[in-house]
Amino acid sequence: MLAYLPRPPTDTSRYGTFPQKPDLPAAPGALVKDGGQQAAATAAKRGAPMPNYPSAPRHSGFVPGEPSLPPSRGSLTTQHHRGRPSWCPPPAPQEAGARLYPLHTLSVANIPNSSRSKTSARSSTIPTPEGLQSRRCKLLEEDSPMVQASKRQRQRYVTKVGKCQVNLGNIQDKKRFLSDIFTTIVDLKYRWFLFVFMMCYVVTWLVFGFIYFFDAWVRGDIGHQGDPEWQACIENVDGFVSALLLSVESQRTIGYGTRMVTANCAEGVILLIAQSIVGSMIDAMMVGCMFVKISRPKKRAQTLIFSKNCVISCRDEKLCLMFRVGDLRESHMVDAKIRAKLIKSRQTAEGEFIPLEQSELNLGYDTGEDRLFLVEPQIICHVINRHSPFWDMSAESLRRDQFEIIIILEGILSCCLAAGMTCQARTSYTEDEILWGYRFEPCMSLEKGAFQVDYSRFEMTFEVQTPAASAKELHELKELEQQEHSTLSLYWDHLLQPCALPGP
Repeated sequence: MLAYLPRPPTDTSRYGTFPQKPDLPAAPGALVKDGGQQAAATAAKRGAPMPNYPSAPRHSGFVPGEPSLPPSRGSLTTQHHRGRPSWCPPPAPQEAGARLYPLHTLSVANIPNSSRSKTSARSSTIPTPEGLQSRRCKLLEEDSPMVQASKRQRQRYVTKVGKCQVNLGNIQDKKRFLSDIFTTIVDLKYRWFLFVFMMCYVVTWLVFGFIYFFDAWVRGDIGHQGDPEWQACIENVDGFVSALLLSVESQRTIGYGTRMVTANCAEGVILLIAQSIVGSMIDAMMVGCMFVKISRPKKRAQTLIFSKNCVISCRDEKLCLMFRVGDLRESHMVDAKIRAKLIKSRQTAEGEFIPLEQSELNLGYDTGEDRLFLVEPQIICHVINRHSPFWDMSAESLRRDQFEIIIILEGILSCCLAAGMTCQARTSYTEDEILWGYRFEPCMSLEKGAFQVDYSRFEMTFEVQTPAASAKELHELKELEQQEHSTLSLYWDHLLQPCALPGP
């Protein structure tokens, strides 16, 4: 549950825990020259404007608006390599496909205390500054937040295939499951369901076979086999196996004609009637459970697909969160509806901790846009307005926050055995699966008088220019511009208004 708490802001301005490089003998002129160059570089970086939208990962060490690492003392060169501090040695040749991370992603706050203490203790034993530089750069690369995030496995509330990761335990009153025995049997896994299916028949055959054998043994039918003058109650039963065969033949209405119950005893007739009734009840229940289990629309959800990622971009001058959904079958769903839930833990103003709080995301419920005619892939849009929980979320806060979006698609099946049943497909998106500043590529075209859907482009996205500010900040900026425009219009109208001429 603590995984959904907001992440602490990354502090990139404190690097005091790193062991400083030992002083090197240098001329005073070199120190003054290096200091002037470093001050000029710092001033240039601070004066650079922030980009209005996030671009692809940059491999340069100079990031606008981000604090840089403090230079070590001494006559060191101020040339910065790609994404590495000035006091790091040149990087080794990278292999093909190697991934580089920008310098501004490094943070001392994510380095464990044990690593800091060990590094400080070892720094005194390293005689050369080159070894200290390599250790320091290796520590920065290994303890970066992106590397640590890739090593940690996120616990999801709902998996990408729609399985809920919630285990129920310590249930005291388990008699409730027996009161609804039909649903309990249907919900069993197939191996346990088949086991229960077979045991229902086998147990009844064994029980009635034992009763037949006991009745024949008590009346003496077993000891008088082959006696033509003996009036047997159950004919041709000379042991338990033959009694078991009689039980199977009676319940399954096989009737080979060799073993049978005669009219010489009333208990045999009553036993045959009881087994017939019990067998009919077992047939009705087991066949019904089997039919319901194989006709459940649970597997229909495998052909309802969702896009791997969500995207955030502007649509009709509004910041929107969008994802794509499609149906692979030609037999379409009837009355398809879609809704979304936001799963996020929070702490109230009174100090109460609410784990995994569920809040609703509006996908067009008030306008009817949540009802889909799912013939071709649809892009579902959630407008980020003042009623949205993402109203204050920007591109920077998206990287720090932790939440999960649950998507639920429901519809009625219109064909096969499960006609009229409701099917539900689920998926989820975490904050790492949301792309800021992207849109989905079109996957439909007109070919030979019909629309062709290319599902190979279902997951494809492309980058667009999107402001990195939150929807609230964009709304406030737009209102401020409108206010300034109205004020300027009134000013110009006042200047251009002709002067009133005095009367006669």
